[in-house]
Amino acid sequence: MIRKATTVDIGHIHKLLNHYADEGLLLPRALSELYDHLRDFFVLEDDHHRGTIVGTCALGICWEDLAEIRSLAVSRDQQGMNLGVELVMACLGEARALGLKRIFTLTYIPEFFSKLGFREVEKSELPHKVWADCLKCTKFPDCDETAMVMAI
Repeated sequence: MIRKATTVDIGHIHKLLNHYADEGLLLPRALSELYDHLRDFFVLEDDHHRGTIVGTCALGICWEDLAEIRSLAVSRDQQGMNLGVELVMACLGEARALGLKRIFTLTYIPEFFSKLGFREVEKSELPHKVWADCLKCTKFPDCDETAMVMAI
């Protein structure tokens, strides 16, 4: 079941995101940052174990017509079941409801987002405001993620 995150979920989201951050696949997120952006997050609860979070994704609004899909993570034992797609679709639905026109993501898995209709762009095409998180990244300024955009 996909739903908006609550404060009770933050510890689970933190653990899931930082597991992948330890592998260099996502930016690490501090607990305080997750609480600050709680309303951005969707979570996916395990159907068989209520309260167990097996996936998360956030929609971060950047500007009047632009938002970012970020912090997409699904537990390894739950991958391959289109749960990541469902999480992204929840974010896209919210983006449409908010009247946003473009969504972008920075990813190490461009083929996943290509299948959903995102297209690769040069990072320089994204507004400078987008780079605030990049300053916290250990890979800055040598980012090896792929920038992708979708019109909705």
